[in-house]
Amino acid sequence: MTTSRTRVRGTLLAGGDGRLSHELLPGEKGPQDACGVFGVWAPGEEVAKLSYFGLYALQHRGQESAGIATSDGTKILVYKDMGLVSQVFNESSLNTLVGHLAVGHTRYSTTGSSSWQNAQPTLGRTAGGTVALGHNGNLTNTAELLQLVHSRHPELDGELARGNTTDTAVITALFAGDLDHTLEATALEVLPRLRGAFCLVFMDETTLYAARDPQGVRPLVLGRLERGWVVASETAALDIVGASFVREVEPGELIAIDENGLRSKRFAEERRAGCVFEYVYLARPDTTIAGRGVYEARVEMGRRLAHEHPVEADLVIPTPESGTPAAIGYAEASGIPYGQGLVKNAYVGRTFIQPSQTIRQRGIKLKLNPLREVIKGKRLIVVDDSIVRGNTQRALVAMLREAGAAEVHVRISSPPITWPCFYGIDFASRAELLATGLSVEEVRQTIGADSLGYLSEDGMIEATEQPRSSLCTACFTGVYPIPLPDAQLMGKNLLERAAPEPELAPVFGDPGRQE
Repeated sequence: MTTSRTRVRGTLLAGGDGRLSHELLPGEKGPQDACGVFGVWAPGEEVAKLSYFGLYALQHRGQESAGIATSDGTKILVYKDMGLVSQVFNESSLNTLVGHLAVGHTRYSTTGSSSWQNAQPTLGRTAGGTVALGHNGNLTNTAELLQLVHSRHPELDGELARGNTTDTAVITALFAGDLDHTLEATALEVLPRLRGAFCLVFMDETTLYAARDPQGVRPLVLGRLERGWVVASETAALDIVGASFVREVEPGELIAIDENGLRSKRFAEERRAGCVFEYVYLARPDTTIAGRGVYEARVEMGRRLAHEHPVEADLVIPTPESGTPAAIGYAEASGIPYGQGLVKNAYVGRTFIQPSQTIRQRGIKLKLNPLREVIKGKRLIVVDDSIVRGNTQRALVAMLREAGAAEVHVRISSPPITWPCFYGIDFASRAELLATGLSVEEVRQTIGADSLGYLSEDGMIEATEQPRSSLCTACFTGVYPIPLPDAQLMGKNLLERAAPEPELAPVFGDPGRQE
């Protein structure tokens, strides 16, 4: 990869490149979240290293690229590249990122391809200097916003001109394009125009900002250091850097932190619709969302699953690691012993080496291997968090039978996924979702299990201890709390296709039911 220098007042540094595969079973991709974001304002602290460890705690939210921007009050430096956080950064690169405030980002692509040009933080020129921005989520009116960029700024420059094809670059262009107002004033004018899911952490040379969409689809929290402040996608990232949890960044809120302290402004009325799948799978189990511990929510899902779908068996085992808390809850409520029937190799699955076809056919054993002496002759209950395409579950059932299991009963700690997400989770298309158009019995036959049980929607929601009205359950119900435009105005590669007709008002279709 060649070194590239930006045309704004920030400086972009380059490291070694790398392409990742995050497949569990080759060809089978699990649900992927958009990104993790982290920001810190802390004079006297090593903010680049704090950001590194914060991003390390958020690695599960994105494994394609990572980046950190820092400022010393006069200039912004950005270092970003393809790969995991530990692959992108080393001691030397972190030592070059000096300053007292920083923003960091770890990415999984939901808008725009996985490429170096699309890595974040993004940069743009502002009235007073430079903006560096990281985004978690997915906008639904990107096409409309891009037309707004073209109408306001016909002489396109910045990230979009350099080939960035993300909705984040569009936000950055709108933030950076107004050279007559401060970044904060521009943000307060632009933020109400954004639709969809967005948690933004951004900064100029002197001030750290954080903003969250009015629905609060993705989590974003505020923490306190002895000598500063931290914002992060999850509370687990606060823990790892020694910050105490203060509160959530409220839906529809813009926070600014500088030498004068913290100030808050509201840019939109709160209409909460937090993603329920954060509780099911996406967030770390040691994270707390809206006052509810994710681990305990998952254990409770397992308990409720045991009451809803009991079966006589000898052993409850999880699909590591995502099924572990729910399996513990299932075992507790059912009285059936909990065991570890599958061993996971944590160091395989995100690799630069692509397996040959022969190895590909045996692919899942690169990640999971059965403990034959534990499962031989046993009636097993295998607990997992969700079924997307079903290939992993099919391979698991076959593997367990081959290892001598007498029966294999699959239990899923969420309802069937039948609708795609447009708010920052990269599910398969609706046609690829196994449960679309199939009954539970047909899904059971497809994966080869002796029985199959899904947790009910009510059971899942009750386990989160959140009001139904404050959750987004679109991937299970098809009810989308934020209106969606027509299909041609959405999609991961929207900005890599020909631009839509120049009409600012989006045309709304009906991919599912909308509230």
